[in-house]
This record gives sequence, structure tokens and C-alpha cells, in this order.
Amino acid sequence: MPDSTSRDRLVQSQYEAYPYPERDPADESKRLITGSPSQFNEVNHYIFGGQRDLSKPFRALVAGGGTGDAAIMLAQQMRDLGIPGEVSHLDLSGPSQTIARKRAEIRGLTNIQFISGSLLECGDHAPGPWDYIDCCGVLHHLEDPDAGLAALANQLAPDGGLGIMVYGEYGRIGVYHMQDMLRLVAASDEMPDDQRVDMAKRLANAVPSTAWLNRNGSLRDHIGGGDPGVYDLFLHSRDRAYTVPQVVDWVKGADLKLITFIEPFRYDPDWLVRDPRVLKRLEGLDPIARASFAELFTGNIKKHIFYAVRSSNDVTPPNTDSPDAIPVLLNQSAEEAGQQMPAGGTITVSIDGMKVNMMVPALARMIIGLCDGNRTLAEIHKAVQEKRSEIDYDTFKGQFDALYRVMNGINKLMLRLPTA
Repeated sequence: MPDSTSRDRLVQSQYEAYPYPERDPADESKRLITGSPSQFNEVNHYIFGGQRDLSKPFRALVAGGGTGDAAIMLAQQMRDLGIPGEVSHLDLSGPSQTIARKRAEIRGLTNIQFISGSLLECGDHAPGPWDYIDCCGVLHHLEDPDAGLAALANQLAPDGGLGIMVYGEYGRIGVYHMQDMLRLVAASDEMPDDQRVDMAKRLANAVPSTAWLNRNGSLRDHIGGGDPGVYDLFLHSRDRAYTVPQVVDWVKGADLKLITFIEPFRYDPDWLVRDPRVLKRLEGLDPIARASFAELFTGNIKKHIFYAVRSSNDVTPPNTDSPDAIPVLLNQSAEEAGQQMPAGGTITVSIDGMKVNMMVPALARMIIGLCDGNRTLAEIHKAVQEKRSEIDYDTFKGQFDALYRVMNGINKLMLRLPTA
């Protein structure tokens, strides 16, 4: 069994030999990869209560940035929104940073700096205070994830926050069975990496339908993917997975508090459980207990994505009470959202083999088609009233609230509030 220092070297050599995630810089001319955490409007909503002053310089650190997804996305969105500031991409892997640099160059992004180093030493390599820190898919690979999270938390600005992704335990059933088998048939000290990857592919194809890898319907990352994905999933020398209570305890241990999991509906039994007697028993539980139940109930959460702030920070996500609140769609235009939205009725959300039916109100299509990121709720109501004069503000707000509950729950709609 390799010691911690040997595993550190194996982890670093893995990402040098197999930069992850696999990206072709030339693709930047075709599309921008987006996702959670770290979309700017999402960060504003959860970390800054929707009230971040967009004219104020923004300092963001992407710790363990790999081939650049988060840094490229955040820097591009900052440029598009006219937000001054800079994104710092911190990583130990030279080949990964080379790919990230090329991606930034193709986009003409000049608001990214690249720093070589370990996030455990970010106070030396990339000292704060940072308004925002992204650390996606990294901390669960450390020998001491507690130390890694604490190192990042120590560099936060008092009103700053973090966007984190770590593995979820139940949704990865089958992965660790594969890792254990591969330690027996493809040990790292006996076989070159390319042969180990080949063996992992062969084993994944060979296991019977009874194997947990095949019984877990949400595990499909290795199918049709490249060698870096296969290596990262099955041959990683060190990773661990978390349950909801473990995430919460871990965050508290770093003197942080959890703001939300993404997507929120996946952690809310009200969306998932259809038996009314079961739901009734869940009513009195606190949000973390309810989220823990939801994780157990669905069994398909492979990754926990969440936002956290300092425990002393009393920020809360914005709500719809203010007529001056501005709804902001993520990853689509108001026109696109309006075309996809039914005029009332049910929408079906599918994620990792699970389908959830959600009711949207009668004015859903009209309202969402007006959420252009500029109009306030009051202005959207006025536009609705031009077509439906009988709709007063209270009626409109009831319809918007029902739509917002769905769209925010599936992480498609955020709010921006007037700055002080």
C-alpha cells in the first residue's frame, strides 16, 4: 500500500499524463462549457444574496483548476457582464494548465492568471482575500480533505464564499468495487498507465449484469468517454465520497456554513416523494435531515455541489418579495425558455435515471419569456398586464412564485437585487 507521499506523486503524475477533464482548446471557438458551481449569476445569488455590485472588482480563485472549465466559464461571464477583476487558476499539473491557457488564448481572455502550486499552500501561492473560491472535484482526492478546505477558507474575504464539488457516496456505488478489483489486476507498480486504462475498460465490459457497476443506473461516465475519464473514475490512487451529513460536518469543521446544494430539488423530499403519509412524517425535519433523506431516497447523487460562506456571514439567498428583484435565467435566453415552457401544466425533469414531474402555473410561458435579466418583477408584471389587464400584482406574484419554485429548484432561475 503506497504511503501518503507516494500517493501524492501518483495523483500529480495522473493529471500530468491524463489532463482532466479531457478538453480540446479548438472547441472554444464553438461553445462555452457551463455548469455548477461558479456561474457568476449563481454565485451572486447564493454567496452575495443577489446584491453584488457588478462595478466592483471581483477576485476569484479556481483551486485545482485542471484543464480550465471553471476558470474559463467565470472569466468569460465576467467579461460578458462587464465585471472588472481577475480569475486565478491554481494547479499543480503543467499539462493541464497548458490546455487551460490555450483555451483562454482562443477566447481572448486577458482576465485570467495562471499559478502553479498546491491548494494546500494557497496562502503562499495565491494569497487572499478572495471574493470567491471554486474547488471542483479536488478536495476528495487529498490525503486530508479537512486541511484542504481549511486552507481555502482561510483565504476568503469576510463576505466571500466557496463553490465546492465532492463525490456523493450512494450514487457512486460500483465505482469502488471496480477500484478494488483493479488494484488486484492492474496494480500501479506492476503495469504502465496505458495498460491499466486498457484493463479498466476490459473489466468494465466484462463484469456481469449483477455487478454494482451495471446495477447502478446512474453510472455511465466511462461509456464513450476518453482515457482521462476512465483513469479518473476507476484508477485514481485516492478519492473518497461523502453523504449529506458528512458534507455538513466537514463544512462546519472549517468554520463555514452551507448555503445550498445544487440542484436544490434533488435534496427536497417534497419534489421526490409521492406518498402523502411519508411526506407528512418528513414535515418537521430540519433542512439537513430532509436533504439526507432525499439522498437516501433517490440513491443517484454522484456529486455534491454546494455553496458555503464563513459561519459569521449572515447572508441569505434573495427572495421574490421585492418588486425590484430581477429574475436571471442560467444558460438560456428568455426567448428559448419561453419556447420550451408549456403554458401551464406539467414539466418532466430527468436526471441520472430519475424523472420528476413538476407543475408550472398558467402564465408560466408568458412570464419566463419576459425574464431577460434586465426587467424587474414590477416591469414583468407591467408587460403581462399589457396582454392580460385583469392580472393584478398579487395574482402575478402568485404565478411567478409558483414558477420560480420550479425553476430555481432545477437551478435555471436566479434573482438579482438592487445594490445598496
